[in-house]
Amino acid sequence: MKFAFSTNAYLKYSFAETTRRLAAIGYPAVEIMADIPHAWPAFMLPEHLQSLRDNLEKNNLQISNINSFMMHAIGDHRQLYWHPSWIEPDYNYRRVRIDHTKRALTLAKQLGAKCITTEPGGPVGPGESWKAALDLFVEMIKPVAEHAEKEGVLLLVEPEPGLLIETCEQAEEFMTLMKDSSAVGLNFDIGHQYCVGEDPAVSVKRLAKFVKHIHLEDIAATRVHHHLIPGEGAIDFAPVLRAIKEIGYDGWVTIELYPNKENPDYAAKTALEHITKIAAGI
Repeated sequence: MKFAFSTNAYLKYSFAETTRRLAAIGYPAVEIMADIPHAWPAFMLPEHLQSLRDNLEKNNLQISNINSFMMHAIGDHRQLYWHPSWIEPDYNYRRVRIDHTKRALTLAKQLGAKCITTEPGGPVGPGESWKAALDLFVEMIKPVAEHAEKEGVLLLVEPEPGLLIETCEQAEEFMTLMKDSSAVGLNFDIGHQYCVGEDPAVSVKRLAKFVKHIHLEDIAATRVHHHLIPGEGAIDFAPVLRAIKEIGYDGWVTIELYPNKENPDYAAKTALEHITKIAAGI
């Protein structure tokens, strides 16, 4: 099983320093945050793009995924990750998310990454029906899916607690509506499925045909959505990793610990040691 680490825990470090540190810890790949301070696509100059390539090559690192979920660069006061969403009331504000995702797809192609991840719609507004929100999300994402097909990059939607698509059932309904697109799949987040009361070992099998990338983090027994270092929460990872193996998934499992920005090296090292030990025993 192949483990990568997301650069979104290294908000206080440049991409060059982040890749140096993660390579030294022992990671063979990184998930690149398509956001400030690492790789905000809207301001990607040719020399910046080349710098990304050079640092990956220098540190012998592959790319597991391009994370276009977070949008710190916009600085929306409501939430730095979710807004602007695909289902904002204002179409022009939705366009910010749409254009960012298209740019992230192009960035992935330029860097040779196979996939990018994005949010599952956004928060459903007060008084808004879930079905209406889903229909709007599908309407907004279909042209972006066409761009993904053109670029030859997978566009992966990540079910998220508190957003439009949370559960297996909702993810299946979305994927049914997107069945005509060869570029759309799911990013399966182990912790997120635990947060919404599902068993990740069961969920990953149910969604197996859609899963193209996996996120991993621990969650407390309260199931509150807060990413913890594996071993610090309540998730039993052995059956989950066994299920991932059983479905024949051979892609990257990216450890995502963005709350650990004060000491990302400790989080990255501790997580890798803990999870590789479990993986070796399955």
